[in-house]
Amino acid sequence: MDAFSTLIRTASHEQHTEAETSTFMSDLLGGRLGVDAYTRYTEQLWFVYRALEDAAGSLADDPVAGPFIQPELMRMAELERDLAHLRGPDWRAGLAPLPATAAYAARVAECARTWPAGYVAHHYTRYLGDLSGGQIIRDKAEKTWGFARKGNGVRFYVFEEIANPAAFKREYRELLDAVNADDLEKQRIIDECKRAFDFNGAVFRELGQEFRISA
Repeated sequence: MDAFSTLIRTASHEQHTEAETSTFMSDLLGGRLGVDAYTRYTEQLWFVYRALEDAAGSLADDPVAGPFIQPELMRMAELERDLAHLRGPDWRAGLAPLPATAAYAARVAECARTWPAGYVAHHYTRYLGDLSGGQIIRDKAEKTWGFARKGNGVRFYVFEEIANPAAFKREYRELLDAVNADDLEKQRIIDECKRAFDFNGAVFRELGQEFRISA
């Protein structure tokens, strides 16, 4: 039987691809959108990561979610530095989630509060994505809008405390394989992982409507 980390990756492949190839992300990575679209996307990330990381302390000793709570992954401080760079010192003023973002963050908070295994699904979807595909976004952002390499504006994608991302991702997948859950619960985690990608896709759709390129 395949390892659980393999099952998760395989089962969520379709939703993952759909989110990655959304019109908004394609236009953003293709350099067809301005830095304002990148800023708006970064704002949305803040709401999701606030939900993820506000819950981290209370889940640190949880038998299922606890092993995944690792300080070197935390993104809020870097996100806020990026937003201060992108929006200025009053970056919090006018910061607003899209409806899809609000629903996404609410679901993360609900899982953190009531279902730690579901929280793991969201944790995996976000942080391993940042360590992987997120690096493509960072590279494109530096080249398109002139941010300093790994500097303000793209710090969210820079994991300074992870010296070897490939090794870290391998160890993370080993944690998934050893997750404290039976087969039924593992299937529920996979389903929640798919749901997480669907939430991402919904955010991209709403961003795409906000930053529609005229034909």
